[in-house]
Amino acid sequence: MTPVVFAFKLLISVPVALVLSLTAIWYIWESDNTVLYDSFSQKMFSGLENYGLLAIPLFMLTGEMMNEGGMTSRLINAARVFVGGFRGGLAYINLLTNMFMAAIIGSATAQIAVMSRAMTPEMEKEGYDKGFAAATTAAGGLLAPVIPPSMMFVIFGVLAQVPIGDMFLAGIIPGLLLAASFAIVITLIGFAQGFPKGQWFTRREALSALLACLPATLIPLAIVGGILFGIATPTESAAIASLIAFLVGWLIYRELDPRALFEIFKRTAINASMIVFMIAAASVFGWVIIYEALPQKLAALITSITSDPFLFLLIVNLILLLVGMLIDGIAAVILITPILLPIAMNDYDISPYQFGVVMCLNLVLGLLTPPVGVGLYIASSMSGARPGQILKSLWPFLVAVAVVLVLLSRFAELSTAFL
Repeated sequence: MTPVVFAFKLLISVPVALVLSLTAIWYIWESDNTVLYDSFSQKMFSGLENYGLLAIPLFMLTGEMMNEGGMTSRLINAARVFVGGFRGGLAYINLLTNMFMAAIIGSATAQIAVMSRAMTPEMEKEGYDKGFAAATTAAGGLLAPVIPPSMMFVIFGVLAQVPIGDMFLAGIIPGLLLAASFAIVITLIGFAQGFPKGQWFTRREALSALLACLPATLIPLAIVGGILFGIATPTESAAIASLIAFLVGWLIYRELDPRALFEIFKRTAINASMIVFMIAAASVFGWVIIYEALPQKLAALITSITSDPFLFLLIVNLILLLVGMLIDGIAAVILITPILLPIAMNDYDISPYQFGVVMCLNLVLGLLTPPVGVGLYIASSMSGARPGQILKSLWPFLVAVAVVLVLLSRFAELSTAFL
């Protein structure tokens, strides 16, 4: 009866955190186990007793500070210096700026919202199709959960009990690979459609753009550099990055008003609390899953189909693709990690870092695919392009993601090279 209750609540759009906690309560009620009742609240709070979870609100705060502090336009100008003169230069600028933003924001939905507002009108002015402009921006948002820092990596690291800093390192090569595949897509479409030729900055303009962007680059350097060189933990790096974002926006760019801090903190607290509540509810749900020995039962079923780790990951990719179309990516990570990760590690000897990268990239595809497709509708709302118009131009990028997922599933070294 419990699986029926779980599925029904998802179908009627009950918030995922409530689905998880209420399903656990229903299971405990069915089992008539008073010990489980007494331990429910304790188990819920113990799921939050992890220092790494502090990184989530801090990364969100960094993104909010960056949005308020006027860094986006300066990152776009810096991207123009490197790729602005190529044919289809503005599309490459869009991609490169998304890479910069991914190293700061860590959230796909926030990145799609910010970049759609900034880049789509600019591309449309220079003669690009509105659907393609919005599709390029939306696809660039997929870099956020892979290029460190990534909120999905933080959550996966907590659930999988692996160092979050190592998860960030595991995302470097996959993130660059994904960006390179998108660049190839833009190049091929550019040749086919005859994109307008861009213009290079003069030496003086280029130097001015790079100097203006220099303070903003301190943020990804503080995050990735601090972790890479062992100077700071991911949580400490996130705190340093948010402080840098505030000081740069206030004292250097002079676009961040300290009086706006209360609203920034309020938005951050509201958004972070929803994720933290999901994690708390997931710890109870995972407790029920382990009690029922669901991973062992599912492992017996899958191992009867194949003993090849690559084929197992392909099956998992198909499952995740379907799940990601229906459930938010962060919620899906919380739901699925306790079930599939033990199977991957114990029965197929798959690295948790490889599995985490594949899972997070796959699930974020759901942002751009119907019927839920939150990222698709955000891009549509911010750009003014119809969802169908965006999808028409988006499919080559989705094919590129599928190819990258197969490569990541086949070659573990792409995720574990820096570990």
